Amino acid sequence: MFLRRRQSQNLQENCSEEREAKVKELRAALGPLSGRSLKFCTDACLRRYLEARNWNVNKARKMLEETLKWRSAYKPEEIRWNEVAHEGETGKVSRANFHDLFGRTVLIMRPGKQNTSSGEGNVKHLVYLLENSILNLAEGQEQMSWLIDFTGWTMNTNITIKTIHEIIYVLQNHYPERLAISILYNPPKFFESIWKVIKYFLDPKTSEKVKFVYTDDKNSVEFMKSLFDVENLPSEFGGKATLNYDHEEFSRLMAQDDVKTAKFWGFDEKPFQIMESRSQAEVALSSPAL
Repeated sequence: MFLRRRQSQNLQENCSEEREAKVKELRAALGPLSGRSLKFCTDACLRRYLEARNWNVNKARKMLEETLKWRSAYKPEEIRWNEVAHEGETGKVSRANFHDLFGRTVLIMRPGKQNTSSGEGNVKHLVYLLENSILNLAEGQEQMSWLIDFTGWTMNTNITIKTIHEIIYVLQNHYPERLAISILYNPPKFFESIWKVIKYFLDPKTSEKVKFVYTDDKNSVEFMKSLFDVENLPSEFGGKATLNYDHEEFSRLMAQDDVKTAKFWGFDEKPFQIMESRSQAEVALSSPAL
C-alpha cells in the first residue's frame, strides 16, 4: 500500500515538473512580450492554453498568438459599462453577488430577458462581463460558473444561431479553461433541438461542462447543493435567496469596477471619463429644451 502511494506521488510530481517545463517552453516560443500582452500572459494563462490544447506547446502557442491578435484589435479591457449598459437593462446577463462553494465567480444568464437583436452588442456585452468576472476572481482561482435560467424563454426571445456561434468562438478560442461549469436550469423540451445545433460547435471538453438541471429531479437538487450554498442561491435555481436585478445598482458596481480595470491594466481612466462626458454633452445639445 505504501509503495503504491509513493509511486503515485512520484508520478504526480513528474507530471507537474513536465508541465512546468512546457510552460517555460511556451513562454520561450512566444518570444519577447511587452505591455498588455506581457501582463496577460501569466504562467496561469499559459497553463490554461496548454490545457486547452492537451499540453501541445506548438498548438497552444498558435492559439495564444491568435488571442493576442484578437485582444490587440478588439481591446476587451477597454470596453466600459456605459458602452454596453443598454444591453444589460433587463438583467439578461449579470455577475452574481455570491460565489459557488469553490469560491468561483458566478455569472447569471436569463435568456428569457433578451432585449436586443444586435449580435455585435450581445457579444460585446458578454465579453465585458467575462473580463469583469475574471477581474473579480479570487486569488489563485482561474474559472467561473454559469447559471442559466430558462424562465420565460421562448423561440421569440432567442438570439440567432450566428450570434451563438460567434459567442462560442470567442469563448473557446480566447477564454479557454475559464468555464468550470455551465448549468442549464429547467430548459424547455424544445430546447433539445437547439442544443444539438449548439453542441455541434462546442469542443467535447466544453460540452462536458454543460449540465442540464431540473427542479423536480432529486439528483439535480443534490447536484446543486454540491456546488452552491442554498442560502445564497436564488429561488430560480432552487435556493432560498431572492434574485432582484437592479440595473442602477449594478451599473454603479460596474462603474467602480471600470476604475479597477483601468488600474489593473495600467492606463489612465480619464480619457474614458472625458469621452463619456462629451457623449453626455452631445446628447444634451441635441435634445429639445424641457
